[in-house]
Amino acid sequence: MRGSFLLKLIAWAIAITLVALPIVGVLNGWFASDRWPVTKLDVHAEFNHVSAEQIRASVSPHLGEGFFAVNLADVRAAVAKLPWVERAEARKRWPDVIELTVYEQQPYARWGEDRLINRHGQVFQVSGTEGLQGLPELSGPDDRLDEVIQFHADCLKEFSGSGLIVTAVALSPRGGWTLRLASGASIAVGRDHPRERLARFLDAWPKLAAGRADTPAYVDLRYANGFAVRWAQKPGLGIRDSGFDANRRTDSVALRIPNPQSRMPALHS
Repeated sequence: MRGSFLLKLIAWAIAITLVALPIVGVLNGWFASDRWPVTKLDVHAEFNHVSAEQIRASVSPHLGEGFFAVNLADVRAAVAKLPWVERAEARKRWPDVIELTVYEQQPYARWGEDRLINRHGQVFQVSGTEGLQGLPELSGPDDRLDEVIQFHADCLKEFSGSGLIVTAVALSPRGGWTLRLASGASIAVGRDHPRERLARFLDAWPKLAAGRADTPAYVDLRYANGFAVRWAQKPGLGIRDSGFDANRRTDSVALRIPNPQSRMPALHS
């Protein structure tokens, strides 16, 4: 009795296997890989930096394969290798269509001389970026990328409403911060307490700028109890300063914040 049941069970298992194996094989492209070929490509993309022709060329090796034989992971990987592509999503639509959604890189800032940072804070490199206008210029050691991005975001917030526009943030290998403004002015922030130094300068800025038509050429915040400002003036008013624009000269003013332990501001990094 038990032997008869076992034989029936084995027979059922074999029958199910014989029925299921062809179905599984077809669905996975093991058999009939040339049946129901994929002939159409439906692409959804912004097409700002990646063309439909580039996308089709990357996917073309997979067109003509059987519907069930197409490996979507391979399709996604092929499209993702294209310049300016951040990622791609792919799916099949019966009976002969591959649907693609392509997400392009969205540059947030420049990183160093020849790389870009995307909206997720990831560095990528593509050619032909010279025409991109209006991107902040960030630089620093690669392992401190997140720190530079955060400091730039903090600067944008702190400088809001001041009339000064930060266009570049640089972090030196030694940890010193430098800002550049839209006017071309440079602000040496240094290493120690950079946010406190910027806050001190911005608190004093409205009084410094009151009644002046010119803009700073250089600001040095690396003092224990104050900072120094060199002002740009109109052309023709004197000998130009060799460290700045050839058509501008500068004069200087140093602001000291009273400190009972120091008569003169001490320069720090």
